[in-house]
This record gives sequence, C-alpha cells and structure tokens, in this order.
Amino acid sequence: MINMRLKGRVVVVLAIPVFAAIAACGKDFLVENPKNIITAENLYTNLAGFEAGLNAVYAQVRREHQGRSGTNELFQEPFILGTDIGYANYVSTTERIFNEWGVRNNPSADVYSDLWLWLYQIVNASNTIIDRAGNPAIAWAAADRDRVLGEARLLRAWAYRHLVYSFGAVPLMLHESTGDNIRYDWERTPVAGIRAQMEEDLLFAEAHLPLIPPGDGRVGKAVAEHYLAELYLAMGDPVKADTMASRVINSGVYKLITARYGVKASQPGVPFMDQFENGNVDRSQGNTETLWTFLYAKGIPGGGASIMRRYWVNRYYNNKGVAVSEENGGRGIGRMTPTRWSLGIYEPADDRGSYFAIRKFYLYNDAKNLPAGKKLGDTLKTRILARQKINDALWPTTRKWDYTDPTNISGDEGYKDEPYLRLADTYLLLAEAQLKEGRPDLAAATINVVRVRSNATPITAADVTLDFILDERAREFMGEEERRQTLIRTGTLLARVRAYNDTASRTMSARDTLFPIPQVVIDANTARVMEQNPGY
Repeated sequence: MINMRLKGRVVVVLAIPVFAAIAACGKDFLVENPKNIITAENLYTNLAGFEAGLNAVYAQVRREHQGRSGTNELFQEPFILGTDIGYANYVSTTERIFNEWGVRNNPSADVYSDLWLWLYQIVNASNTIIDRAGNPAIAWAAADRDRVLGEARLLRAWAYRHLVYSFGAVPLMLHESTGDNIRYDWERTPVAGIRAQMEEDLLFAEAHLPLIPPGDGRVGKAVAEHYLAELYLAMGDPVKADTMASRVINSGVYKLITARYGVKASQPGVPFMDQFENGNVDRSQGNTETLWTFLYAKGIPGGGASIMRRYWVNRYYNNKGVAVSEENGGRGIGRMTPTRWSLGIYEPADDRGSYFAIRKFYLYNDAKNLPAGKKLGDTLKTRILARQKINDALWPTTRKWDYTDPTNISGDEGYKDEPYLRLADTYLLLAEAQLKEGRPDLAAATINVVRVRSNATPITAADVTLDFILDERAREFMGEEERRQTLIRTGTLLARVRAYNDTASRTMSARDTLFPIPQVVIDANTARVMEQNPGY
C-alpha cells in the first residue's frame, strides 16, 4: 500500500494481493507475519478506509487519459480513432487497427485485452466497496455510507458504459471477486440487462450524491443525471432523458463559460478555451461548466500523468526551423488527429474553430535550422489537404491539450488537470431528447445556447436533425468526446465513418462496429463457451 497526498486529499493505491503458503520443516521463521499489510478486511472498517478505496478507483478511471504501457498506448484511442472525427496521423501497431481495420482488427490485439482488464478492474474495485459497505459493524453515518455507495455505483456504471459500447453483451459481475468465488463459466449478459443495472446504479447515485461533489475530481449528482440522460437515450426513452438533462441544466449550480476568466484572462483568447487552461479547469478554480475533471500531479506517487497532449499534438518539430516549445504546444507524437471533415465544419467566426482552439500555425524558433528566407518568430502555417495523409507534420490539431512542463519542455507526460465531462454535453443530450420527442423548436433553442457561446450562427427548428446534433457535438468536443460511444449509441458509426473519414472508410465494415471479445478472455472461460462477436 502506498499512501500519499494528492491536491489536499489522501490517495491510497492498492495492489492486488498474491498470497502464497510456504511449508518447510515446520520452521516458525518461515511463517510470514507482516505488520503493515493493507487488505480489504482491515481497510474497509471506517469512513477513511472507504474514502481511500474510492480514491484508488478514481485513479483507475483517470487512466482513460493515460497510457496502457507507460507513456504509450493511450486508453482513449479506441474511443476516437476510426470514427468520423479521428484518425492516426503517425502509426504504430495499435493505431493501424483503427486506420486499416480488416485483419488487423482481431481478438488477439493487445488493445482489447488491456481495455477489458482495465474496465473490469474498475468494476471489481467498485464491487468490493459496495459489498464491504454492507458490514453492519462499521460505525458511520448513513449519509456517509450512502454517498460512498453512490460514488462506487456510479463508477461501476461508468465502466459498464464503456464495456457495452465497446463489446456489446458482456458478463455482469456485481460482487467482489475473491479467492473463493473465481469463475470459469461466465456468460455474456444481454445489453438490455447491463443497462438495467446501470440505470439502477445511476438512480441510486442520483438520489444519494450531493449536488456539488465533495471535492475536485469527484462525481456528484449532476454526473449521475448526465449519464442517466445518455442512458435513457440509448434505451429509447427521450422523455426520461429530457428530465435528467434538464435537472442538471436547471440545477443553478452549473453554467456555460461565456466570459473570459482565470489565469490568462488578460491575454488574447476566447471564453470557450479558458476552461482548458492549466489553473482554470477545476470548479475550485472558477470553472462553472465542468461536471467532472481528471486530476493529475507531478512528483507525487499515484498522482498520475496524462498523455493527451503527447497523442494529440502533432510532430511539428519535424519541420525545419521549428522546435518543441510552450508556444507550439509542447511535444506531441500526433497519433490522434482530427479528420479532414471535422476540421472543416466551423463557421469563420466560431471560436471553437479559431486559432485559439485549433492549431493554425507554428512559430519558427530554431535559429540554427531556419529555412532560407525565414527569421525567428515567423509563422509556419498548418494545412488541410484534399485527402488525409499519414506522417503529415503540418496537419492541424486541437489545442485543448497543449501543455509543457517548465522543468522538462520535451517531456512526454502532462500534469495539468483536464475537463472530462462538461455542461455543454448535457445541453446537446437534451437537444437530442427534445428532437426525439418531436419538439425541434425546443431542440434548436437548446443547441443555440451552446452555439451562441462560441459566436456560431443560431439555428432554427428546420435545421435540427440527428446528423446536425452529431455535427455540433463534433464542433464542441473535438478531442474530448468518446466519439465511438456516441456513434454506437445513435447507430451512425459505419455511415459517418464512410462519409467523413478518408482513411478508415476504405476498409471499415459492419463487423467493426463492435470490438472483438479478447481471445484471452474466451480461452480463460474454460467451463462455458463464451461467444465471439459476429465476424471475428
């Protein structure tokens, strides 16, 4: 067990214990008697122990913006690459799957086994908290118990959200995995069954979590209501989706960022991008729009580090005369890149498509390697070609994740906190619900709240279609949204990839709308055949 302090909160990271019994010659000195082992039995005995366990689950959830292996293989990649808004400019084995599909997309790919394991680790850690909270010997207030349960159940639902959008039907595990209940006969629960459990978990969280979370980086009632709105849309109930989204919007606690604020308010910029600035992200820093943030910290064991900037910022330093710098966004490797279509869907005055939000140029800053006729401080413009290109050091990128560590300008890791869920998302879920309720006039008014904030032209009821809402989500959430999940939920993934992704459209098929069940999972389920998804 490692105990550390992260931004004012104690975080405990628990390793999965491995127990071994050694018997040899009856020697007492061979019998282990550890003095400082933390187990579920002695951790989950009071409120502090449960808070520590929750912090460990949050640390796992934040890995979506971290690497599967050090600073490589971003967990978020499968949720964005190979959609209408994202392709891989620079590729390794994983990125080629989502650019090329075909035989590269197969059950043996490490990305799927890693994704499955990560999400079920979150499920199991949440289950452990939920099961242990039922111990009647724990002396704690009912409100504290229910809040802990609410957070754990919301995080479990969050993990199953990713699982069903990624794999479809998956095993439903609702209790702590111990040495006594290991199974080899799991069966896949239909998506409807998984969603029913998600609804139950989220409704419990909605009923028992505070409107304002107890601290930055934690979930509250609004997060539960937001995910319920999305879930009800997936379940075909727009009236309930409308109710839940409206509760968040009308709570009086959250509002869109419409004016400059924070650490760079006196510098050129736009309100939309202020919420992504280091020092502006958290609610405690003045951000009224964020529903949930991911927290990172340098130099603290367990503090974590994001690699969103590493994956989204281009390899601009491959251009002669341009070196890695804060002004140029920090050091990136360009493995996640906006599609040509998604870069071209902004009106000229839309702040979300401005050079404050999308990289339009770099500064020449390498005196020793300047091209002929260029001087320090000149600009090198990015470009959008007629067709997407691989290894293009001038392709534009989002600036939402720009960051440099002042002590290590070329470092791979980022330590600024990051928005994970924003109120603008809730507005667009509400608009989708209103459209499906047959009220496009209300949907237009809801969408316009988001558009006007960024100086986009207001729309009318006649403009509102599901495709328009998906386009608006692309404009608002470039580089943020788990786009695949949205397109799976709306049944539009294949059609929009074929229409808008020059790279993946060549080879993507209907089979690829679900990821394969990892082969290692199928092989380990020895007492029952676990069916593979169609086409694999």
